[in-house]
Amino acid sequence: MTDARTFLVVVDDTPESRVAMRFAALRAAHVGAKVVLLHPMPATEFMEWGGVQELIAAEAKAKAEALLAGVADELAALSGARPGIIVREGEPTTAVLATVAADPSIRALVLGAAAGGAPGPLVAFFAGERAGALPCLVMIVPGGLDDARLAELT
Repeated sequence: MTDARTFLVVVDDTPESRVAMRFAALRAAHVGAKVVLLHPMPATEFMEWGGVQELIAAEAKAKAEALLAGVADELAALSGARPGIIVREGEPTTAVLATVAADPSIRALVLGAAAGGAPGPLVAFFAGERAGALPCLVMIVPGGLDDARLAELT
């Protein structure tokens, strides 16, 4: 599997993550790579009533899977290929690091930057203190790019 090329895209419900996904889909189609979508899911807090905690965790996972299924459909329409889907519980930076460490085929971490304002926590973390320590490229896609410009850049 290490011969495969994979773009890892962190997906949430922000517009910039959709732009990053579209970039990764178009770029992967041009270079014969695949795309894996990752949704970090916050860990549920410990509750005395375990059944309630399990229900909350199951609802959060179902919501994450529904989000990823919709994004996966959009990606498949763009590139003609179904992406891999990962829902990983934990802090987002930890989830990304664990995913990259577990899959040597990942050639690039693709993050979306908000069209305005300060960068989000993942962009700040991976373009800052961790930029030189990752075993893959970090691609930061400006969230304000339209589809025509994305097509030109890929």
